[in-house]
Amino acid sequence: MTQEEIVDLLTGKIKLVRTELGYTQDKMADILGISKKTLVQIEKERIKASWTVIVAMCALFRNSDILNHALGGNPLDVMELVVHEYVARPKEKTWGGHVWWKEIDSLKGYRLQQNVISQHFRILDQNDYRVYSSFEEKEARKRLKEI
Repeated sequence: MTQEEIVDLLTGKIKLVRTELGYTQDKMADILGISKKTLVQIEKERIKASWTVIVAMCALFRNSDILNHALGGNPLDVMELVVHEYVARPKEKTWGGHVWWKEIDSLKGYRLQQNVISQHFRILDQNDYRVYSSFEEKEARKRLKEI
C-alpha cells in the first residue's frame, strides 16, 4: 500500500471512527487538529484527509475496530511500513495470524505470512513473535533465509 491508497481508504472511515467512539464533529475535529468545517468536508467526501490527519487518527484511535478491520490489523504497523519500507524491531508477540494472515512459507520454525488486506509480509518465530515486517516479498523471503 502507498500513502495515497491509505488516505483514499481511510478518508471514508473518519466518520465511522467518530461515531464508533461517540464523538461529536467538534470533538473529533479538535482531536485531529483540524477545523470542524474541514472535518465536515472530509466526512462528506468533498475533500480527502491529509496524510497527517490519517496518521493522527491511526495513532490516536489504533484500537478502533473500524481501523483494524480496514487495514487488517494494527493501523500503526501499516503506517510504519509505508513510511520506512520495512520494520525490524525487537520481537513483538502476535496472535499468530489467525485472522488476517495467510502463510506463505516456513523455514526452521519461522513463518512468512502475508496480510490479506494490506498485503504486507511478516516473519513470526515459533512462539508467534514478529521479528520482521515489509511490503517487499523479496526482502521478506531473503530475511527468512537469513534467520
